Amino acid sequence: MKKYYFILGALQSVIAIGAIPAGYGLLSDTSGAGLGMSTEMLANSPIDSFLLPGLFLLLINGIANLAAAALSFSRSRYAGYSGFLLGIALTLWIIIQGWWISLSSVLQPLFFVLGLVNTWLGWKIIRSVIIKNQVLP
Repeated sequence: MKKYYFILGALQSVIAIGAIPAGYGLLSDTSGAGLGMSTEMLANSPIDSFLLPGLFLLLINGIANLAAAALSFSRSRYAGYSGFLLGIALTLWIIIQGWWISLSSVLQPLFFVLGLVNTWLGWKIIRSVIIKNQVLP
């Protein structure tokens, strides 16, 4: 089971390393120009700047995944829950992003898969903790 915690922590670290600079870049310039994007990409979305995506990237996909990686590496009892919830958040983030701005980068399917794997690993850890803590009659 130790390997699941390590793999989950490594994936969460990769996600955070990708999200923190991107989120910071979008918050620094909400037009997206600093990252080679344009607000024209947001034409089919309910938002008109990259402020909210920048906040989500920095706080949820970035800092929260970094904190969750620390939980995973220390094999905290909350590691599975954080992996499961942040995996769902990342997966939904990519689905919504694809819906609003379409497939515009090879990173979108990659991070979609990372979100699914995060969710699965979180679920595996949750199940193993529940089974381990069950009192049999």
